[in-house]
Amino acid sequence: MTWILDKKRPLCPQISEQLCILIASGQLKAGDRLMSVRDVAVAASVTPNTVQKSFEQLEQTGVIYSKRGSGWYVSENSEIAKTVLSGLIREKTKAYLDDMRSLGLSIEQILTNIKEYSYE
Repeated sequence: MTWILDKKRPLCPQISEQLCILIASGQLKAGDRLMSVRDVAVAASVTPNTVQKSFEQLEQTGVIYSKRGSGWYVSENSEIAKTVLSGLIREKTKAYLDDMRSLGLSIEQILTNIKEYSYE
């Protein structure tokens, strides 16, 4: 997996987001074993603590689980990842719309810009 991280944003949520995308899209399936914390850290060029924190947050939401001494696995209920991803999409969309409205754009202008730039 190629990790694309924006160093201007907190890294932990980005790792969680990318794992949720992989699970929600079916690229990672229920019961699949994840890469080790150390392997993800090396691949993503982050500290193991950052990856550990991401994994623990995903475990709290039920997206993944750990088996002591064995590693991290995708939860049997992949719908949880879809729900988490849907929430992230809503948050990011709201933040974008709030930013555009603060610039004085109407919803029509925002939609025009989205259509214009989505073809680039």
